Amino acid sequence: MSEVLKIIGWLRVLGIDPAAAGPTGYGIVESDGRHCRMIHYGALKVAAKRQKECVGAALQDVHARVCNLIDEFSPDALAVESVFTALNMRTALKLAEVRGVILLAAAQCGVMVYSYAPREVKASVAGHGHADKRQMQMMVRTLLSMNETPEPSDAADALAVALCHLQTEQARLRFGLPGRNVVAKPRARSAAAGPAN
Repeated sequence: MSEVLKIIGWLRVLGIDPAAAGPTGYGIVESDGRHCRMIHYGALKVAAKRQKECVGAALQDVHARVCNLIDEFSPDALAVESVFTALNMRTALKLAEVRGVILLAAAQCGVMVYSYAPREVKASVAGHGHADKRQMQMMVRTLLSMNETPEPSDAADALAVALCHLQTEQARLRFGLPGRNVVAKPRARSAAAGPAN
């Protein structure tokens, strides 16, 4: 376990699996660097009636839910799945809108956001980037020592995103790597290297 995690204790992450049409999954996981535990999970499904009320109703509900989760569970970070580029344009745009309100909620609440590609999440949790929904659910259940399989699969995916961030952060701290939001400083050229062209 990293010395940094020993000092700060448990690291809590809110994972979110945004959805363009179906439920947006969420899950809160925390880790001490050795053990991970699930704190809470679920999925927000906006009712069809609510969606018909106004164009932004679903986005408003996602924003409110994320803000409430941040207020209730005080995560140290928010991990969200990035937009999958092979989607059709309409679906990708709807998904980007949902991600936008998630990013807005995190910014308003002062929580750092980290994005992970779907294949990166699958590789981190299941060992390969082509795992199906059922494999992901079973791996999440195993890694979090849960008594039952997390349902719906959107919630399991959100827990997987949180686990992916925890694994990435623990590796970063263990090996002293800069964070994703840190820009590496260029090295000064030595005099022996000669003039730059």
